[in-house]
Amino acid sequence: MRNLSKALVAAGIISAAVAAPATSAAEAMPSVKLSVYSEYEYRGISQTSEKPAGQLNIDWAHSSGFYLGTFVSNIKWLKDGAEVGGFSTSANLEWDIFGGYKFEVAKDVVVDVGYLRYEYPSSGAFNPKPNTDEVYVGVGYGPVSVKYSYSLNDTFGVVNSEGSDFIEANIAYPLMDKLTLTGHIGHQKYKNNKPLDYTVYKLGLAYDVGGGWNVGGYVKDTDADSALYTYKGKDWGKSRLVGYVSYTF
Repeated sequence: MRNLSKALVAAGIISAAVAAPATSAAEAMPSVKLSVYSEYEYRGISQTSEKPAGQLNIDWAHSSGFYLGTFVSNIKWLKDGAEVGGFSTSANLEWDIFGGYKFEVAKDVVVDVGYLRYEYPSSGAFNPKPNTDEVYVGVGYGPVSVKYSYSLNDTFGVVNSEGSDFIEANIAYPLMDKLTLTGHIGHQKYKNNKPLDYTVYKLGLAYDVGGGWNVGGYVKDTDADSALYTYKGKDWGKSRLVGYVSYTF
């Protein structure tokens, strides 16, 4: 299984990531958020091989419900995958673009439909390419939301995986003023690549410091097969504590 793991990563199969837009109501003005994370993980899988990450989010939303945004982060999984596969790459950046439309179908019930493009510059050595297109639909009610994402091409470079999907449920429950309990459960399914399927769990706290500053942390875990998700001695799907600080202006 370890040899299979190395071959798959050399093809660029392991999921990469973006903070997709939330289903809550958006402001009409653009916002910029700078964040530092102790580790960048997406859907439970480490994107930085347990190393820190700096991230940039730019979001713009119109009062009509339409929104656009972009997300940038450093990554390491492509470099590690290339080394395991016996070649090199300079791909150390993820750049995502998304857009969609949010609308209320009943009191406090918001539907969110959109498109998300994951782009990995300088990943030309990988075949298939890790660049991925997804469409999604989400429904939010109060502190709870659910979301379904569907890939339109080979997902994060996994061979013959067009039509893979991810389904998730989230909660952001206010415990007291400025302190929020966060929870997440999701299931990643790779079409025609069942051994790569897994479920992810997250539980944490977020605190609004004020003045645009936020801090938080959470524990994440998955049931991903460690034989398929371990590279250079790092199990990308194992249980980890992740902390962050962000500033929005």
